[in-house]
Amino acid sequence: MASHTRRKLLKGTAVAAAGSVVGSGLGPGFFTAAAQTTPETLQSGGTGATPFLDGAFAPVTEELTTFDLPVVGRIPRDLDGRYLRNGPDALGVEDVRAHHWMIGDGMVHGVRLRGGRAEWYRNRWVRSSQVAAKLGETYPGRVPPDDFACNTHVIPYKGRILAMQEGGPLPYELDGELGTVRPYDFRSTLRGPLAAHTKYDQAADELHAIAYYPTWDHVRHLVIDRTGRARPATRIPVADAPMMHDFALTEKYVVIVDVPITFDGAAAEAGAIVPYVWNDRHPMRLGLLPRAGGTTRWFEIAPVYYSHTLNAYDHSDTVVLEYIGVPAPFHAAGRGRGGPSATGSPTLDRWTIDLRADRVRPTRLDDRPQEFPRINESLVSRRHRYAYTASAAEMWRAYEAVDGACPDEKLGNYLVKHDMLRNRRQFHRFPGGAAVSEPVFVPRRGARDEDDGYVLSYVNDPDRGATDLVILSAQDFDGHPLARVQLPGRVPLGFHGSWIPDKPVGITDSC
Repeated sequence: MASHTRRKLLKGTAVAAAGSVVGSGLGPGFFTAAAQTTPETLQSGGTGATPFLDGAFAPVTEELTTFDLPVVGRIPRDLDGRYLRNGPDALGVEDVRAHHWMIGDGMVHGVRLRGGRAEWYRNRWVRSSQVAAKLGETYPGRVPPDDFACNTHVIPYKGRILAMQEGGPLPYELDGELGTVRPYDFRSTLRGPLAAHTKYDQAADELHAIAYYPTWDHVRHLVIDRTGRARPATRIPVADAPMMHDFALTEKYVVIVDVPITFDGAAAEAGAIVPYVWNDRHPMRLGLLPRAGGTTRWFEIAPVYYSHTLNAYDHSDTVVLEYIGVPAPFHAAGRGRGGPSATGSPTLDRWTIDLRADRVRPTRLDDRPQEFPRINESLVSRRHRYAYTASAAEMWRAYEAVDGACPDEKLGNYLVKHDMLRNRRQFHRFPGGAAVSEPVFVPRRGARDEDDGYVLSYVNDPDRGATDLVILSAQDFDGHPLARVQLPGRVPLGFHGSWIPDKPVGITDSC
């Protein structure tokens, strides 16, 4: 079997170098070659010179299967399904100094809930050709182009479970026990890259994405229609091959965020791990592409790193986009500590695009450090009231300590519930060492209110040295957890996940 490693793809012609690029997590990442570093080296902590391989980020080294998990409290009986979360988990590293957090092989962690019980926990590496080779397994079938163990997101789509990546690889389909099935190309209709951050419009039954690639002079708006097939892509011309990690969707528009992080071909040919750089010459823009067809309307704005979309919606003669932003410049490649680096904390912000006045009005919604914004997913592209975010002290240490000591106010671990209508916030706080992962909202069966449901998050338990699946009541957010499902091991800080219900649930009316 041919070796589809990052090093081989980055060397040679510019096309080969560019064609190897993939993105992950909070920015771009790249595959690695076979493992050399021992598990002890990865988890030793030591000097802290590689924070993205230590502490709460340290990769786990085993795939576990555990049944009948212990529970503190009571699991709501209408939680019938799987809570899954993806993230990079390096299956060995050739050279720690040449490693980047977001090149880690994708590992999906999952808990099966049914009838008030936690039936099982599993964690499984996504079986790309590289992962199969590292594990001594045979990769079934033909290796797809830009093959990678997708490490960024995991979503449900029409009865399938898809592990997602951006900038090249196809999604990998997983089975209900997290085994890898095959790369998935939407019934042979998707040709080329998809994205890590898709948006599902429940009312239209459409899955949307913005795909980018280093050799393109454009990005592509992709729509997977209600039949599960990809429509012909819409090409939007852009300069400098920017990285577009996320985008937004309203009922009328696709909102394209053109960031000043662009592909550096010379760096790629020289073997840079992440050949994307902050480019002061590239203007920051928002583009509105009508979903009904037409040309993109652009608005130039002050530069910022656009990390993740909370949601967007149409409101009178404006388009409102709420998101997590990081101060410019943002260094996706990092500066020698094995992951991205920032000059300030990510905050919750809003852009209001005034279509009549032809301008964009920025608003700071919350200046506390936070990431991984989520809403009730049935309201994607429509106006929402509630939002949920997470703050993990160890993440801010890793991102910002390269510029000096991380301020004390950034060292808390908490989940936040935002009431956008009343501009109020509730906090669910955790102790030091309890690194908090992305919150995912799950509506209660038969719910009539937008926030009638549960918030699920993996949270490290420093006393046990393992992770709990914490289940909160969204309407009693700062109260005691409804349940803490005790997992047999750690879930490293990673990226994004989803609730995969066995039976559809959702609100029947919304505010």
